[in-house]
Order: sequence, then structure tokens, then C-alpha cells
Amino acid sequence: MQTLTLGLVGAGFMGRAHSNAYRQVNRFFDLPRQVRMKTICGIDAVHVEAARVQLGWETGVTRWQDLLEDPEIDVIDVAAPGDLHAEISIAAARAGKGVWCEKALANTLAEAEQMVQAVDQAGVHHGLFHNYRKLPAVALAKRLIEQGRLGEIRHWRSVYLQDWLSDPAASFNWRMQRSTAGSGALADLGSHSIDLARYLVGEISNVTGRTKTFVTERTVGPGGERGEVDVPDAAMWMVDFANGAIGSFEVSRCALGRKNHNRFEINGTRGSLAFNLERLNELEFYDGSDEEGSQGFRVIQATEGSHPYAGQFWPVGHGLGYEHSFVNWVADAVMAFHEGRPTSPNFHDGLAVQRVLDAVER
Repeated sequence: MQTLTLGLVGAGFMGRAHSNAYRQVNRFFDLPRQVRMKTICGIDAVHVEAARVQLGWETGVTRWQDLLEDPEIDVIDVAAPGDLHAEISIAAARAGKGVWCEKALANTLAEAEQMVQAVDQAGVHHGLFHNYRKLPAVALAKRLIEQGRLGEIRHWRSVYLQDWLSDPAASFNWRMQRSTAGSGALADLGSHSIDLARYLVGEISNVTGRTKTFVTERTVGPGGERGEVDVPDAAMWMVDFANGAIGSFEVSRCALGRKNHNRFEINGTRGSLAFNLERLNELEFYDGSDEEGSQGFRVIQATEGSHPYAGQFWPVGHGLGYEHSFVNWVADAVMAFHEGRPTSPNFHDGLAVQRVLDAVER
């Protein structure tokens, strides 16, 4: 059995999510390459060693350059904060390594363009962790659209709402600083919504945007120091799609009561779809051809073996979780790597999303 040997930069939340997927993919998918978790990299040696043991990596380092110099590593996973995405990805591509990167692709449009140029020039494999594409319900929505069940698409509307910054006393962290987090909630949440819109509806051609920072200073640490919040807490924008549809988007980290409310609705001439990440095994579908008097949105439990990805896991009705979207993403990326074809989504998709993020801010 061939292996695909990985190095990971980032032992925080996203690094742990990716590591969990690497552990599970060999169990649930019969792939032509087994995933080998070689080296994890983080800032602090003590924390790296703890993460190595807990997550199942063979070795741990505190210099990401060590991963580039390791001839056994095929792909480097960049799960670090946004300010490191471009530097590490470009260096990895120039070293001949494949690159899988956490979203958003970069902190700026210029960085995203440089990253795409680097992987294209080097001819290396590249992928972007927009994992929500890989949920069975979302993939089923894509299938229904491709089958023409919605007809001509007219509307996209989405919200991605969280509330962890609703309290003005919430502490400052790197996600509230442009130098490390790019455009804040716009990039962190909005990149997911834009990617789903592109995946399901099509390319975006025109943007009108509005951003807002509600709390401009927050406490940094126990000493009471204050840090400036220079990224948006919330954003709203309207778009035209190239195919003639129109769309609206809203993202916020200050929507009290909403924990991870990522919802979209698509309306066409023949039918409609709706999805909410907080009920991630369900897809709502309205079929306009149903008999009058019995029309209405039906809830499809996307857990059947015939549904995308669902048959790889549990019996029907048992449901998948957030972590399985990463497992499915990794399985697709491993197959693409093995077959020498682009994975989806990839850096080109990330650049298209970055162009929209940039336009919203401008």
C-alpha cells in the first residue's frame, strides 16, 4: 500500500480538526494511499509535544522550515493563522511539496495571487479546506441543482452568524487583528458563504458591501491592557451572479443567540433548497412540480447510502458531524493527489473567494 506523508503547521483548533480527519480517513475510506501523519509543527515545544501525543503525529518540531527539508513529506498542511498562509505555502511549493491550506486562502488579495502563482509555477498539488462542500446535505444540494430540479436559479441568500463577540468584555485575540486575521469576520465566516455560493450557484460578477466593527477596543490580558480591533465584527453584501441570479450575504460574530448559524437558501424557477449547518444532516427541498394542495418544503435526511459521502460511515439515520466534513475533504484530496488531478476546492477557488472579500471591503 502506498502512503501519502503529511506535515502539519498549526497545533490549534484547526490543526486539531485536520489531525482528527487524518486519523479517521484511513478507517472509513478504502483509498489507494494510506495517510501517514509524520510531523506536526507549532510555536511552543511543550504544547507541540502534547499535541503530537494526543493527535497521533510521529514527530513534533517548532520550525516549519523543517517540514520543507524532510524528503519524506509529500504534502504540507497550513493550519496556522492567516498571516502565515502565504509565506509557508509559497515556500512549500518552491520546495516541491504539495500544499493544503486552511481558509481563507490569504489575508489579502495580493497574497492570494502570489500563492496561486507559486503553486502553478511549481506544478504542485494544492487544496483549500472549505470543508462545508463535503457535507452530504450540501453535496446533495449540488446534485439536485445539476439534475435541473431547481430550474433556472434566481436567488441566493445566506447568513453565517455567531455570538462569541457579542459581549464587549470578551477578550482580545489574534482573530481581531488585521495583521494576523485579514478581514476578521468577513474572511473567517464570509469566505465559507462565498465558496458555497460559487459551488452551488456560480461566479459572482458584482458586489455592494458594508462592514461594521461594534467594539473597537478589547482587553488583551489580565493587566487590563487594551488592544485595537481593526477588523469587522460583521458584514453585509449584495451580489450579482454571472448567470443572472442575485444574492445577499450577512456574517456576524455579534448575533446574540447564534452559535454557528450557517444557513443558505436557493430559489429557482422549478424548486428551492435550504440548509442550516446547525442541522447539518438535513436538506430542505421544495419541488414546484408537486401537486397543488400538497406542496411544501420537505426535509431530506441526507444519511442514505445513496447520498454523497453518507454511505461511508454509519447506518441510515445515525447522522454525521462537523468533523466528518474534514474526513470527506481529505478523502477527496488524497484521491486527487494519487490520480494526479486538481482537488476541489483548491487555491484557484480561494483566489476567486478572495476577490469577492476584497471587493466587499472596498
